[in-house]
Order: sequence, then C-alpha cells, then structure tokens
Amino acid sequence: MNAADLGLPVDVPSTALFTDQYELTMLQAALRGGTADRRSVFEVFTRRLPEGRRYGVVAGTGRVLDAVENFRFDAGVLGFLRERGIVDEPTLAWLADYRFSGDIWGYPEGEVYFPGSPILRVEGSFAECVLLETVILSILNHDSAIAAAASRMSAAAGDRRLIEMGARRTHELSAVAAARAAYVGGFSSTSDLAAGFRYGIPTVGTSAHAFTLLHDTERDAFRAQVESLGRGTTLLVDTYDVAEAVRTAVEVAGTELGAVRIDSGDLLLVAHRVRQQLDELGARDTRIVVTSDLDEYAIASLAAAPVDAYGVGTQLVTGSGHPTCSMVYKLVARAESADPQAPLRSVAKKSLGGKMSVGGRKWAARRVDADGVAEAEVVGTGPVPVELADRQLLVELVKGGDVVAREPLDAARERHRAALAGLPMSAIQLSRGEAVIPTEYA
Repeated sequence: MNAADLGLPVDVPSTALFTDQYELTMLQAALRGGTADRRSVFEVFTRRLPEGRRYGVVAGTGRVLDAVENFRFDAGVLGFLRERGIVDEPTLAWLADYRFSGDIWGYPEGEVYFPGSPILRVEGSFAECVLLETVILSILNHDSAIAAAASRMSAAAGDRRLIEMGARRTHELSAVAAARAAYVGGFSSTSDLAAGFRYGIPTVGTSAHAFTLLHDTERDAFRAQVESLGRGTTLLVDTYDVAEAVRTAVEVAGTELGAVRIDSGDLLLVAHRVRQQLDELGARDTRIVVTSDLDEYAIASLAAAPVDAYGVGTQLVTGSGHPTCSMVYKLVARAESADPQAPLRSVAKKSLGGKMSVGGRKWAARRVDADGVAEAEVVGTGPVPVELADRQLLVELVKGGDVVAREPLDAARERHRAALAGLPMSAIQLSRGEAVIPTEYA
C-alpha cells in the first residue's frame, strides 16, 4: 500500500471547491460569451520577495499535481453549486465533465526563484485553466513560504539537525503541508505523524513536561521512559532544576543516554553548562537538543553553543514572519479565437501601484559566471539565446492532462540543496537585503 495514495480527510469531497466563487462566475460568462475555449496561458509569479529575503524556494509542486488530478465536480459538489445558485445549468453540465486536459510547465520543486520568475505556466482553454487559480496559489503560496523559512533556518544551523514540530501552532491540514515543505527546505524530521504517514518523512518524539509532572519524582519519570524507550531516548531536563535533572538522567540511563532536551531559559548559557556537566559525568556522546520559539536568528545566535539539533515550531509554520509569498496567477497570453490554430496574443495588466505584469508566454534560465555561480535570472518571451539553452529552468509537469513529472520528496530536497549551493554566498546571509541576483528580461 502506498500511503501517499490514501490522502487525508478534508471537509469537501474533492479539490474543486478549494476555489473562489469568481472562478466559476467567470467560467459561466465565458461559456455564454463564446470565449471559454480560447487557448490561454496563465503564469504564476511574484512581483517581489518578502522584505529582507534574498531568494524564494519553490515548494508544493507535488501537491499541486495531486490537486489538479483530483479537481473533479462530482454529484455532491454539483448539488451544492445548484442549491446555492452559484452557476446556471449549462455551466453545471460543463463542470460535470471537467478534466484538466492542458499542459503545465514549472520550476521543479526545491528550485529557487526570484521576482518575475515564471514559477508555473498553465496552458489550455481559458475555461479549464481559470478554475485552477485559487487552489494552485493556495498551495504554492503556503508551501513556498514555509520552505523559504526552513531553508534560512537550515543555512543558519549548518550541519546540525532540524526537527519540524509546529503542528500545534497551525491548522491540522496545514501542519502536514508545512512538514512536507520544511523537509524540502532542509529539515530532517517532523513530530507530526500524519506527515510521516502521508509523505514518508522521518518522525521523532519522546516526552513532554506533562510526563515528568505525572510522576512523583523526576527520577521516576526518567526511569519509566528509559525502561520503555531505551537508553538512546531523549530526556527533557528543564521541568525543575536543569543541573539536577542532567545528573539524574545520567544516573538512570547511564553514559549511553541518547540526548537531553532543553526547552527554556538562556539556551546559549544553559547549553554550555549542560555540555560541561555531561562530559564530566562521562556522557560525552549524549547529544543536546534545544527547542523554545526558535527562528533563523535564534539558531544563528546558537552557532557557538554545543548544540546538536534544533526543534522549531511556531516560527517555521508561519513562514518566520512571512506566511505567504504574494504569488499571483495571471493570464499572459490568449488566442484570438477558439480555433486551435489561432496564434497567441500577449496580454498584460496595466495599472498603478506596482501591480503591472509582463505579458507573453515566458521561458526562464539562470545565467552563471565563469565559476558556475548564478549571476542573473533571465526571463524572456522570444527565442532562447543559445548560451542559455542548457540553463533553462522550466520542466514539463503535466502533458495533455496527464502528470509526467511526479517524483520522490527526497529529489526535491536534494534539488534545493544544489540550487542553494549555486547561488552567491551572500544568499544565506540573514542581514536584510535585496534578491541575491537580479531578474533580467530578454
């Protein structure tokens, strides 16, 4: 059995209602006006990175592919739309047979992106493409925000492990998506069992303060945990007095104790004291795990501390202050008529306030310098320059309605590691700055 095929319970029977009502009212008007079948090209991009960020991370692509496959209007969904009078009967009849039959190209999951990058390109009739706007943006905006935060935290942590533990700080289904995105961004495990079940992410967890408080003494709690989980377990040592707890932990588990976790206090100071105490007690291989409202800045501040792993919750699942990427889904080209052979015409929104868009079906490539380090994100609508032909970023994800690029999550994780390594070193600086490379239009 493939756990990924089982999915998770949601409140609606398909992804078709993960949308805004105006997608369906536009569809109805286009069907009545005779423009619904015009070949169209929509693109997902962002006009700017969140303030202070130097790169973005594409995450959620695999979930987008699942959502497109499961975008179906079954009897229950159609009944809801009919009962509410949201669309008319001809539109309901059209929706009953809906299957996306177009093509989708995009940056592969784990790749980095910059302002103007055509992160996803959706091609097909206007009718079938416009319906996917909200669900695609919902997934990519959330997952990419989490992955970007995870990437920054991973860069700050260096070789030390990162544990995702934010399930209790967000919606229960968002928690699963967040754990997935965090894994793409560099985290090594999650505390969320649903994420482990759904996506095969390694899961970890031992005990909370409640377990210690349940027992008459801390020693009793430690003994019960070690007898149940073995000497390699992680004991939480800050319920009462940290120094006394560390001493008791080693007495109970011996020098083979796997790890201790510190969840409060001055983590830098306490970690140094605990490391010294563990070494003096002979538990030199016992690891130290720290938690407690960490973000990338707190992790960086602990670089000199004898810490082996970090557990991150709230700041990770909220994008470390930037819970969305401000991605948009815009029509950039459409045919003059419903004739399949009609040429595409570039279209673009023109408005004040920084909301202009660039029309045309785009390609993207990353130009590198003589050392192989990225120096520009090049986006164009015409022929691809010969020197950039082998540096193109978009890959085919869906062809004729069929997914052609599904891949293991570890592939996206490794791709992100490689993409980040190809950027200038300043990309991982936590100081505020602009995008690490410029976007150029060819």
